[in-house]
Amino acid sequence: MDRTITDLINNIIEARKERGITQRELSQMSGVSYSTLTKLESRIIKSPSFAAIYKIAKALDMTFDELIES
Repeated sequence: MDRTITDLINNIIEARKERGITQRELSQMSGVSYSTLTKLESRIIKSPSFAAIYKIAKALDMTFDELIES
């Protein structure tokens, strides 16, 4: 898996946990399906869509750039 994608996924997990949000809660907040979110965090999805990452970033109160750069 590309290092950038790995870092992105790690940043999502870290930001979610820092905020005390469960995967299910983040799914509901972002509008990204629970199945997609769990597959993303489990690294089953190797090329997440820009739309999904944008929605997750917004739900975490982060910009897309902040999520990538974290």
